[in-house]
Amino acid sequence: VQLQASGGGLVQPGGSLRLSCVVSESIFSFRSLAWYRQAPGKQREWVATISPGGYALYADSVKGRFTLSRDNGGNTGFLQMDNLRPEDTAVYYCKITDRIDYWGQGTQVTVSS
Repeated sequence: VQLQASGGGLVQPGGSLRLSCVVSESIFSFRSLAWYRQAPGKQREWVATISPGGYALYADSVKGRFTLSRDNGGNTGFLQMDNLRPEDTAVYYCKITDRIDYWGQGTQVTVSS
């Protein structure tokens, strides 16, 4: 199983980005997709998870600003990030679990003026 994350970039505070995570196999339709992030010098932290049916959970730090969605037919998950803050700067990873964890390669998000 391979995951390909994309959509990161440089954005000013208050701006928006939309991350995508394409999963190589159809197990995506039957598994939750999770997003994590890792800022420089910090441990990787959980950001949000979306179930196969679209039920989403968010970390308190992003609740109300980030929105998950998924396209099961396209094996793709999305993380819409609005009202970005400098503290959101990190490498963002997507993960799917099917007996073991499969991680995408990460996409850099930088929030800076």
